[in-house]
Amino acid sequence: QVQLVESGGGLVQAGGSLRLSCAASISIARFNAVAWYRQAPGEQREMVARITTGDATNYADSVKGRFTIVRDNANKRVYLQMNSLKPDDTAVYYCNVGNTYWGQGTQVTVSS
Repeated sequence: QVQLVESGGGLVQAGGSLRLSCAASISIARFNAVAWYRQAPGEQREMVARITTGDATNYADSVKGRFTIVRDNANKRVYLQMNSLKPDDTAVYYCNVGNTYWGQGTQVTVSS
């Protein structure tokens, strides 16, 4: 069983930055893909950013150029650096490992 704990969410003004962190209970090196998803109220959960073991990344079009995903296998962590935040980025953000395991989520609220 993998436990994932997200942190770093909060309230920020539009144009600001946040860095989300996801701490895993076991090594994430064994998983090809780790990712961040988000879910806004009344919306489906969507993939925001994904990174593979070879450090190949892909991003949702809405966040390209603003968000950066980084995986730190040695410390069992995944980060999401979010810059130039917009009110539309408001959502609960979830860490996902191996397309299987989920964290509990961290709330990000961007005020206009």
